[in-house]
Amino acid sequence: MNRFEYVNVASLNDAAALIDGNAARLKAGGVDLLDQMKGQVIAPDRLVNILNVPNANHITLDPKGLRIGPLATLAKVSSHAGIKASFAALADSVGQAANPQIRNMATIAGNICQRPRCWYFRGADFHCLRKGGDHCFAQEGENRYHAIFDNDRCAIVHPSSAATPLMAFHASVKVLGGDKTREIKLEDFFVLPDKDVHHENILQPNEVITEIMVPHPKPGTHSVYLKQAEKETFDWPIADVVAVLTMQGGICKEASIVMGAASPVPHRAKEAEEMLKGKRVTESLARAAAKASLEKATPLADNGYKVLIFDAIIRRAILQAAKTA
Repeated sequence: MNRFEYVNVASLNDAAALIDGNAARLKAGGVDLLDQMKGQVIAPDRLVNILNVPNANHITLDPKGLRIGPLATLAKVSSHAGIKASFAALADSVGQAANPQIRNMATIAGNICQRPRCWYFRGADFHCLRKGGDHCFAQEGENRYHAIFDNDRCAIVHPSSAATPLMAFHASVKVLGGDKTREIKLEDFFVLPDKDVHHENILQPNEVITEIMVPHPKPGTHSVYLKQAEKETFDWPIADVVAVLTMQGGICKEASIVMGAASPVPHRAKEAEEMLKGKRVTESLARAAAKASLEKATPLADNGYKVLIFDAIIRRAILQAAKTA
């Protein structure tokens, strides 16, 4: 690991001023950051510690919706009574991430912005596309945990536990850079490899997430998070799904279904959403919606099994969300 400067800041404005360039990195919980440094993925000259910035770990529910500070830990989000009541899939997803020790350290903004866990990207011996090389080694290599959608250029899967439910709940992020603030829908925040193979999101080098905003769900809305992994703890999912259904008189009025560990970005199952709208949710409809959401999947040599897993957990998530309602 290289030598670096370590700077403590008292505000996110100060942090944004000190990371104007790729030689500096923000540090909050530092879980993914230190992994990258130890694995020689990055070698920053400066770490800007924002962990002690006051009032940046808030969780509030107001008339506009849910607002989460960037330094709120996964443990705090998962245990918040208001989130468990109105945004159950978010509480469940971050409550199942990693292990208790990491959930007490990891921040929600850091979780959203973490880098891919692809072993070729993390491996010092592989100069892959995402690190500036000219080849995605996962295309012909070991790809059993890789993407089944949007995988023709780079086959990573997005690693964030929080991003999948936040996208399903139509969240936005507020971003500060210099003296300017902008709000970005989470669906527009992440970027596919065919647009930018070197980055997972559209944050600029001098920008900091200052808040995550989630609108209130409509009356009759219920959500379910399902995860399939090889281990119960400290494991990234093979497949996970969030289903958010707004039900009225047994009829699905609106549906939002997002798949994690399926694509380089959280993947909306738009085909399933459209199939559910205006209909009574039955076993056969849920099965058909799950199959429709996977028609455009392009599995690689070793990850075709993921299609079968997604087919099962999408169907189960839809039925559970409708039953809960």
